[in-house]
Amino acid sequence: MGVLAPPDPEVARLKRRVTLASLAVALTLVALKLAASIMTGSVSILSSLVDSVSDSGASLVTLIAVRQAMRPADAHHRFGHGKAEPLAALGQALFVTGSALLLCVEAVRRLITPEPVGEGPVGIAVMIFAIVATLLLVRYQDRVIARTQSLAVGADRLHYVGDLLINLGVILSILLSQYGGVTEADPVIAALIALHLIRGAWKIARGALDALMDRELPEAERAEIRKIVLAVPGVRGMHDLRTRSSSVHTFIQLHLELDPSAPLADAHGVADRVETLLHARYPDAEIITHLDPKGVAEFVPTFR
Repeated sequence: MGVLAPPDPEVARLKRRVTLASLAVALTLVALKLAASIMTGSVSILSSLVDSVSDSGASLVTLIAVRQAMRPADAHHRFGHGKAEPLAALGQALFVTGSALLLCVEAVRRLITPEPVGEGPVGIAVMIFAIVATLLLVRYQDRVIARTQSLAVGADRLHYVGDLLINLGVILSILLSQYGGVTEADPVIAALIALHLIRGAWKIARGALDALMDRELPEAERAEIRKIVLAVPGVRGMHDLRTRSSSVHTFIQLHLELDPSAPLADAHGVADRVETLLHARYPDAEIITHLDPKGVAEFVPTFR
C-alpha cells in the first residue's frame, strides 16, 4: 500500500485537453483585443489585452506543468512530479502581478493625460465575444476541476473568471467614455481591473505556497481520516497523523495503536484494512502506517 500509484490516465487526458482549450481561447482573444486596442485607443481594452496575454502565458505554463506533473514516479523523484503544478501556479501569480502593476502605471498616465476612446462598437463587439468564449471555457474547467482537483487548472480558471468581470468593466468604460463623456472612466476602470488581478494573483500564490511548503490537509479531511481509521476493528488509537498534497497525489502517514499482545500477522492485517479503507477515500494517495503497541510511551508532537 505504500507504493505510489501512477497518475490516472483519464485525469491526465482531461487536464491536457482543458489546458489546450484554455490556450486556444486565450490566443484567439489576444488577436481580437490587439486589433480592438489599436482601433479604439482604449486603455481598458489594453488592460484586458495584457490580461489575455498573461492568460496565454499562464495557460502555456499550465500545459507544460500538467504534462510534467502527470509523469509517474521514477528513481530520482520517488514522490512523483506533482509539485510541478503548484510551482507553475506560483510563476503565474508573479507574472500576473507584474502585468497588473504595469497597468496601474498606464492608468495613472491616462488620468494625468486623458486620451479619447474611439470605435466604441468595435470594442464592445470584441468584449461580448470574449465574454461568451470565456464563459464556455470556465464551465468546461469547472467540470474538469470537479473530476481532477487540479491546482494548476484551478489557478488557470481563476484568470478566466476574473476575465468575465474585466470584460464587463471594459464595456462599461467604453460606454461611459465615448457616449457618456466621462473620460476618466477608462483609466479608472483599468486601474480597478489591475487591482483585481493582483488580488487574484495573491490567492493563487497562497495556494501554491501551501502545496510547495507541504501544508497539512484541511482539518475537516484530517478529521475524516481519523474517523475512518478509528472505525477499523483492532485499532485502539492513532497519533502522529501527517498529511500533505502535491496536487496530483495525497500523502498520508500515521501511527496505529494496536493490542500489544496481537501476533504480528494480525497487526499487519489491521494495518492493511486501514490502508484499504483510506485508499477507497483517497485513490491517489500514498499511505504509510507505523504500528505501535497500545500504551507504550512514545514521543508525540504537540501539534498532533
